[in-house]
Formats: sequence, C-alpha cells, structure tokens
Amino acid sequence: MIPTNRSLDGQKLTLLEAQLMEGEIQRPTFVEAALSLGVPSATATTEADRYLAIASNQSQLRASLKKNYDYIVVGSGASGSVVAGRLAQNPATQVLLLEDGGSDLKPEILMTVLWFTNEGRKFDWSFNAERSASVNGRSIHQAMGRVLGGGSSINGMVWARGHKNDFDYWAKEAGDSAWDYNHILEIYKRIEAWQGPADPSRRGTGGNVFVQPAPDPHPIAHAFLQGTAAYGIATFDDQNGVLLEGDGGAAITNVRIRDGRRRNIPADYLYPVMHQPNLTVLTGAHVRRITFEDATATGVEFEYQGEKRTIRASAEVILSAGAINTPGILMHSGIGDRSELGRFGISTVSHRPGVGQNLQDHPIIGSAMWEGHEPIAGRNNSAEANFLTKSSPDLSTPDLHCWHIEGPYASEVTGKLAVPATWSISPGLVRPESRGFLRLQSADPRKALAIHANMLSDPRDIAALRVGMKLCREIGNSEALRPFRKREILPGDADGEALDALIRDGAMSMHHPTCTAKMGTDDMSVVDSKLCVYGVKNLRVADGSIMPRVTTGNTHAPCVIIGERMAEMLSA
Repeated sequence: MIPTNRSLDGQKLTLLEAQLMEGEIQRPTFVEAALSLGVPSATATTEADRYLAIASNQSQLRASLKKNYDYIVVGSGASGSVVAGRLAQNPATQVLLLEDGGSDLKPEILMTVLWFTNEGRKFDWSFNAERSASVNGRSIHQAMGRVLGGGSSINGMVWARGHKNDFDYWAKEAGDSAWDYNHILEIYKRIEAWQGPADPSRRGTGGNVFVQPAPDPHPIAHAFLQGTAAYGIATFDDQNGVLLEGDGGAAITNVRIRDGRRRNIPADYLYPVMHQPNLTVLTGAHVRRITFEDATATGVEFEYQGEKRTIRASAEVILSAGAINTPGILMHSGIGDRSELGRFGISTVSHRPGVGQNLQDHPIIGSAMWEGHEPIAGRNNSAEANFLTKSSPDLSTPDLHCWHIEGPYASEVTGKLAVPATWSISPGLVRPESRGFLRLQSADPRKALAIHANMLSDPRDIAALRVGMKLCREIGNSEALRPFRKREILPGDADGEALDALIRDGAMSMHHPTCTAKMGTDDMSVVDSKLCVYGVKNLRVADGSIMPRVTTGNTHAPCVIIGERMAEMLSA
C-alpha cells in the first residue's frame, strides 16, 4: 500500500488501488493519478506492478484449482486471514482459503466514514436473532462480514486487546499456559506496529498490524474524557496498555485506520503473499460441510460458480467461519449433539453437545442521546473515546464498556426520538451473564441457523446496565460537555421498571457473537488447547467461537490472536 500522510489523498489512493486490482483502470492511468497525488514515480510504478501481479496470479490459481492442498482454511476473517497468510509464508506449503463473500476492494469497505453503511447490506450475512421477551419481543440484528476480511472489513475498526483476566481465564479453562496473558502479550507486541505513546513492556512497534490512537479526534471526544474524569474514572494515554490490567479507565480509542482508510486483516496478512503460487484465495465459495473418512477430515465440500465441488486437504482443515457459521458447518458435517443432528437425518461423526451452545455477545444500549447545537462531522470511526469500568466494586474485572459516539446511536425503537444533531453515550456490557444457543433448522447447509441470543435474559445483566445507563447520563450532562449539549433526549429521569424497559428497548448487539465451539476440557467443550476438534482428526477451529468466555471489549484483536496461536501451533 502506498504510504501517504494526507487523509483525503489516502482515500483517493485507496480507490485507485481497488480499481486497478479489479481491472477497472489500467496501469498508466493508475500511475498518472498517483503522481498527481504526490506519490514518487518509482513508488507508483512498483506498487502498480505489485497489484497487477496479485490480480494475475490469483486469476490463474482460481482458474486451475488443484484437487488437493496441504491446508484448507474456511473463512477469511480476523482469524482465517492470519492462519492462511502465516501458512503461506512457507513456500513449500499449498494453501487454499475459501471465502463465501466477494472482494474487499470496495469504497464502502475501504473508506472509514462509510463503515456503518455496511450493516444489513451486501457485505453482511445479516443474521437476526429470534424474538425474545428479554428485549421486549424484538429481534436483534447480528452483523457478520460476508466479504474477504470478514468482520475486519465491516467493523468499527476498533483495536481492543481484551483484559489480562480474560486470557488467564482461557488458560485455566484450556489447561494450557500458552493461552495466558503473558504469552498473549508477547504475541501482541510482536505483531503490532503501534503508533502511540511508547510503552515497551506492553506495545510493539515493529510488526505488521498498524494501530494508533484515533488521530486528530473531534473536540467532543476530549470533552467526554474530561466528563469521565469528573466522575472518578481515570484517563489513560493508551486504551490497550496498563488500563487493561486493572480496574478500567478512559482513553482515546485505538483504531485500525491509516491515512484515512481502513486497515482490514487481509491488508496485513493476505495481500503481502497473494502474489505467491502457493496461496489460492477463492471468493464466492460457499462451504457446505467437511468431508470425512472414518473420523479423519479429508477435505471440504463447497459450492462455487454454480457447481458443487470437493477438494481434499492432505494435512488439515481449519474452520474460521465465525461463531455462527462455524457451528453450522460442524453440525452439517456430523459434529454436534447426536439428538440435534438426528432431527435432520445427519449421521454423527463426533457427539459434541457443546457445538452451538454457550453463545455470548456484547449488548450495547442505544438509549442515551443528546441534541447538540449542530450536527457533528464525525472523524475516524465516529467513536473516538471510550471507557471501561465496574458496575460493582466487588468485580475483579470491568464489565461496562461505554462509548461516546459522534451521532445518533439507537435501536429501531429509541431511534424514533433522534434528531439530526444527536450525539450519544452508549453503555455496553462486556462480561454478560446471559447465554444463548444455535439450532439447526434444516438439513440444507444453505439454511441459516436459528439464533437464540437470549440477550439480557439474566437479571444480573440488567442490573449492571442500570448502573451503566445512569453513569452515561451523568457524564452526558456534565459541565465538560455543556458546550456541545443543547438538551437531553434520553434517558431523562427514567428509573426502576421504566429504566429497565428503556434498556430492553435500546438493546443492540455490538456484533461480537462468540464462544459457540468453546475451548476447554469439560464435556461441553468442542476443541482442546491446540484447537483440535474433539473426536476427529485433522480438523481445527480458529475463530471467536473457541473463546471459553467473551473478551472484555471488542473481539477483533483477540480473533487475530487466535489466528496467530493457530499459526504458532501449526508451524511447530
């Protein structure tokens, strides 16, 4: 990717690069346009040749698919792209990466200001949970990326590592210290190209994953931090430093944005190796099931260009299709609860009752909004400041993750009260007690699973969010935010049952479904500490579904870590 320090020029170059890769413009046009933006001639021509080499190579590889690859990776999200990219670094290893969606080289994906427009549209699987009384009879939308890069191509570009206690808990559940915070911290330090305040004991600067505090944030973001400080929440200069080893705090958001454009995970892990002959990235490939001989995974059955195909894997198959699709593929392949599979005549390969169970997600409440004096022109991802805190001092780890959002952030119910100049402070619950589950609805792999999210079904979640709502209201009405505040829209003086109803009406998903094929040692675990699926050979899972418990914060960065852990184990 051509470097530039100018956000607008960076966005223009993003579109040029996408057009060149997609064959919409020719090399001379690209070079001429890049030169007009101040890119040195040698750099422009080198980059043009690199993009064309990638496009030509992948076109040839897709046109002549092999019958057998060493590894088949299913899903190109934050974990799958890491696994495929790391495996392909060994030129002797043949890797096939299967992605149901299409190219990520689209303006809606690459341009940061457009990220929110992807929800519920062509780059989103557009899953919806079953209606539930716990959210006042509503169906909660579950966004998941259906495009190269998966969620990393449509998310809010937040880089939130997870709390120290998260990984220590994973290690305990897995019975493997390689999952503890100390080991995970070293991976973060190795892969990050951190652009913020120096912290050598916690942050790395020489890696491939570009991360920075939101550059030049809107003044309201700093006012928000002043407001949190007035209520005893300490401010830190790094969202992912010491803050995530203690009781919480507030900070400017760490983002995956460079020169005004999104850095999804393929940009860092796939495109650098997609010119090689040993990595085939096949988009538009819908995986139906894993194929088996006895209890050994032999390959993948999928649909591509209107045909059903089967390709073998001589080493292993790695499922990285996400916490909703991975359990679906497992169940359609005969791995799951025997009685559940039997309802649809699916033969059991491995009886694992935990497949599709233990569903966890982060609810966020869009019921705290204010009218400003004029609309805010959002910068970066429009969520440039946030804080973690505890709903009760008895907790060992922060459970509330509250966000300042430079616009209206509301559900289909509460959004009816929003006005053009609305801004929001939304409490999210990052250590929920509620648990959901997934169920098959058909023997047809094309039929989506039924998602029983059960959001806010545990009374402890409502109790925590009452605290979060009241705290967000106090901060929104603080002296620090007075210059940006014309009036309070919600929640007003709502309390008791009225506040609970407002929480349920405003509940939305942070789009962090996880934990449906959890790592562990008990009977409900699906994978062991090496991410191998119990009861079969040559099949592993690497995505958010393997989390024993959802992390404290956005799940994008921990999913990259899951991919890196898988790559560590495969290379070993």
